[in-house]
Amino acid sequence: QVQPVESGGGSVQDGGSLRLSCAAAEFKYGRCVGWFRQAPGKEREGVARIYTGNGGTSYADSVKGRFTISQEGAENTVLLQMDNLKPEDSAMYYCAAAHQWRGRDCTTTRYDFWGQGTQVTVAS
Repeated sequence: QVQPVESGGGSVQDGGSLRLSCAAAEFKYGRCVGWFRQAPGKEREGVARIYTGNGGTSYADSVKGRFTISQEGAENTVLLQMDNLKPEDSAMYYCAAAHQWRGRDCTTTRYDFWGQGTQVTVAS
């Protein structure tokens, strides 16, 4: 069982930065880990994903060039660095991980383990 634990949300002004962190001991074993977000009245959106076995990443078009997903801390932590934040980035952000056996296609795979979420609010 994987239990992602998120931290790092908060409130910033338009154009500001935040860094989200997601920790789980099982991340060091190659699997897909992703950050997702959901705003009130909207569907959940995949923001960024990483395969922890080789560091391969993918991003939603809406965040390319502004967000960076990475690993650190002996690969037990997955970070989401968010720069040049916009009001439309405001949402609850969730970290999720897939079973190892689901493989390396992190864009289309199902995610099995979800964190509690952390709120990001960007004021205009």
